[in-house]
Amino acid sequence: MSDTSRRPRRTGKPYRRPKKDPVRVLAFDALRAVDERDAYANLVLPPLLRKAREKGDFDGRDAALATELVYGTLRRQGTYDAILAECVDRPLREVDPPVLDVLSLGTHQLLGTRIPTHAAVSASVELARVVLGDGRAKFVNAVLRKVAQDDLDGWIQRVAPPYDDDPEDHLAVVHSHPRWVVSALWDSLGGGRAGIERLLEADNERPEVTLVARPGRATTEELLGEEAAVAGRWSPYAVRLAEGGEPGAIEAVREGRAGVQDEGSQLVALALANAPLDGPDEKWLDGCAGPGGKAALLAALAAERGAVLLASEKQPHRAGLVAKALHGNPGPYQVIAADGTRPPWRAGSFDRALVDVPCTGLGALRRRPEARWRRRPEDLDGFAPLQRGLLRSAIDSVRVGGVVGYATCSPHLAETRAVVDDVLKQRGDVELIDARELLAGVPELGEGPDVQLWPHVHGTDAMYLALMRRTG
Repeated sequence: MSDTSRRPRRTGKPYRRPKKDPVRVLAFDALRAVDERDAYANLVLPPLLRKAREKGDFDGRDAALATELVYGTLRRQGTYDAILAECVDRPLREVDPPVLDVLSLGTHQLLGTRIPTHAAVSASVELARVVLGDGRAKFVNAVLRKVAQDDLDGWIQRVAPPYDDDPEDHLAVVHSHPRWVVSALWDSLGGGRAGIERLLEADNERPEVTLVARPGRATTEELLGEEAAVAGRWSPYAVRLAEGGEPGAIEAVREGRAGVQDEGSQLVALALANAPLDGPDEKWLDGCAGPGGKAALLAALAAERGAVLLASEKQPHRAGLVAKALHGNPGPYQVIAADGTRPPWRAGSFDRALVDVPCTGLGALRRRPEARWRRRPEDLDGFAPLQRGLLRSAIDSVRVGGVVGYATCSPHLAETRAVVDDVLKQRGDVELIDARELLAGVPELGEGPDVQLWPHVHGTDAMYLALMRRTG
């Protein structure tokens, strides 16, 4: 059989091979990994960028553009889907996911960047030719030309319901969050429209990179000597990198003496370490230690006092990450793979215990924007028994007079106060400690005794912390 069927159809114009744009192809590959493998962009993108640099395809500006295309598209996915639904002649669920990824990348370039309209459309059509073929490229061209007929504000006026008619749906479209997430965050915040809009806007901003100088191994002074580094806002061990700062280029980070850690996460570890304690202060527990950020800080603080940290993580591969984070700690420590709800240690073994429990991660949507589209309300029911079980176990693990910290990277009331209230109602041997007193200088911490941090207020992930003492 002749292979002429595989040749381009003659149209009177000479066939032109599509021009491969490494930046947009890489962005497309990252989005496909997020969609196909449920990967997280913050884990997928760095190795792709590193490989592109090694091949000589990328410079710093290329890496910045690819990063913006990936994260911007994921953050604004809900808004862009609403706009694309008006420009496509079929339900979006009937559009092949790779085609939709190219359309979303193009829409972000048109509506969310300063890339000129003609360049955004032509680059997206060329990407479609490379990764989808000529036929689908024509479809992409037709749709994006419709998108280009208005700017973002104009489109939002067309596709978002009026606030007065449906406040939650309006905010969901305007700020690109699922409606149920908008509702949950609003319940957690309380108050009126201004606060929830500020929070949703903060979720769509690119977060700063924050470093932690691990005590006894690095100092903030050392990190502040780096280009584009400024002091943290609240934690004495925090240093922030200005936009474009590369943690991997810093010697202390490469050596593990410092790490990348959100300031809210640092504050949780510091509050547990500094909670008042009567009696011995020799044995500390991190009962949900993976991937190791809090454990590394706790182990370093414990070493300064002559205490020992046991870092426990159920998943063996995550326990490996914990061991890597703690390697080189100035004092003794131990890392084990164990189920914190069925612990191998004896009850009453520890003076301090932290459980940063598995949760929906709604407090870190700035860093993992795809999580907002991946999570479902029913996920809360799946986490609930585990969260309660881990807190009960942590309380049992400390001696009388010992301190327990319950933390989540979610502000959802079902994962924060509801868990603490339920567990404390079942037992009379625990009292709450006012955690606000242990976050000195941090404003707007609420009525207590627990603490909820917020991206739009504190510049941190939305970390929750409740501290309690075992009394009997």
